[in-house]
This record gives sequence, C-alpha cells and structure tokens, in this order.
Amino acid sequence: MVPVPDGRAGIDAGLVKRLIAAQFPEWSGLPVVPVEVDGWDNRTYRLGEGMTVRLPTAAGYAPAVDKECEWLPRLAPSLPVAVPPVLAKGVPGEGYPYPWSVRGWLPGETATPRRIADMARFATDVAEFVLALQRCDPTGGPLAGAHSWYRGASPAHYDEETRRCIAALGGRVDTARATEVWQAALDADRLGTPVWFHGDIAANNLLVTGGQLSAVIDFGTSGVGDPACDLVIAWTMFHDGSREAFRRTVGQDDGTWARARGWALWKALLTLTECADPQGDRADANLSVIDAVLGDHRRFG
Repeated sequence: MVPVPDGRAGIDAGLVKRLIAAQFPEWSGLPVVPVEVDGWDNRTYRLGEGMTVRLPTAAGYAPAVDKECEWLPRLAPSLPVAVPPVLAKGVPGEGYPYPWSVRGWLPGETATPRRIADMARFATDVAEFVLALQRCDPTGGPLAGAHSWYRGASPAHYDEETRRCIAALGGRVDTARATEVWQAALDADRLGTPVWFHGDIAANNLLVTGGQLSAVIDFGTSGVGDPACDLVIAWTMFHDGSREAFRRTVGQDDGTWARARGWALWKALLTLTECADPQGDRADANLSVIDAVLGDHRRFG
C-alpha cells in the first residue's frame, strides 16, 4: 500500500490534536495517527488505542455527522454485527468548518477475498445484516434525499448522468442492453413501505475478523427509503456461488432487483468514464460489473 500524505482536504493530525485539546481535553494526551485505509467522504484518525476521530472532507458530507450520532446508537442493538459506537460529537473550530465525531475503534480488517474464509457464508452474513437493518423501526428516520446522495430514492435522480455515460461509452459496452437495463430500473416502481438502508454496502465498509463479517461501518449515506441500493454488492463483490447465496438469503422482489441493477450500472458506468487509464485495473473491474449486471438482466429481467 502506497502511503498517502497527511493533509488531504486541509485536514491533518495537527488539526485533529488541536480540536481534541480544545473540545475534549481529557483525551488531549493521546496520540493521533491517520488510519491506513481512509475513505473519501471523511478523514479518519486513530485516537489512542481505542478511539477514532472522523471529520467530513466537504460540506456535502457534513450532515452525516448528526445523522450517525443520533441513529447509530438506536440501530446498533438490532443489528447482528458491530457498528461504530459514538462517543462524542465535536463542533467547528480551529479553522475547521464542520461538525465531527469521536467513535470507538472497531477491530477487524477491510473485507477482501483473501481475508474471507468462506465467501458464500460471508455473502449470507451480509444479506442477513441488510435484512436486520430493514427490520429496524423507520419511524422518524431520515428520508432519502440529499443527505444520502439520493441512495434510497429513485435511481431516476441520476437519469441524465447515466444516459450521458452510456452515450460516451459506445464501442466499449453494449449500449443498447445498458439502456434497456437502465430503463427497467426506472420503470420498476417501489411498492413497499420505506425501510432503513445503509446506502454503501461495499467491501471497504465491511470489516472481517477471523475470516468472518464482524462489523459494518460508514453509515453516512444511510436513511429510510428504498433498499435497492444495498443489493449492489451482488455484482461488485460477489460472483457465482456467493452471488447466489446473497440473492437467496436477502430475497427482495423483482422490482427491487431491477432498481438494484440500475444503481450498480450507474456507478460502474460513471466510474468507467472517469478512469484515466482505459486499460487499467479500475476500468477492468467496472467493465466486469457492467457485464455481470447485463448478464443478470438477461437471466432475471
């Protein structure tokens, strides 16, 4: 792993130390170190051995702080694996303009195939987490919208962007089939009542311990709405037997799967158009997702 210089988005360990000293002086003597695997929406730092500090990198990600601080403690008792424990919420200061939070450190490693003992079992565990989250009481929960980057809403929010990407990728993807899959997603109306969704069920937000799922992190795009977005991992991480195990366990109706294919297609198309190297690993990975989604539509759509 290539080390990333501290200071992205104007956030560095020195700023974190100043914020802690000013607002939580009881922790001011603890070391502050950037985590090895950092996200894009937030910067995260280890605070001592048992805590982390999480700071949004831009205004659009800031609403997630209040949302997570309010709802994670309510959701946690009903979920089958750990989620980030909220210890404190910080306010803007020391030149940093957004709210931020202190969390308990969760042991585990980012989910990668080599760290997973049994991929089909792992897929089943992820599906069971998704179902448990859907069973949580949605009363008063944040309805899908700007705070969730429209995860949990209709994929139609990204219609123009998706069609633009399809047009730009002529000759690289089956644009006729991609358009068919996208239109099927738009045509599949949501019939059920709104439920809780995570919004970004992906390998980087899943932790494993001893080869098994042990925690789910980063609820910044979570909310109450359509859970189709939480099925995208069927194509981005799972294959063959593990994909079938996930599908079988998570259930969901045909319309939800159609919208899920739309969500997966949108993100893969967008990422592919943004790849600097059209022959690189990132491009290949997204082409594989697109192929899997189109194949799934042929099979089930």
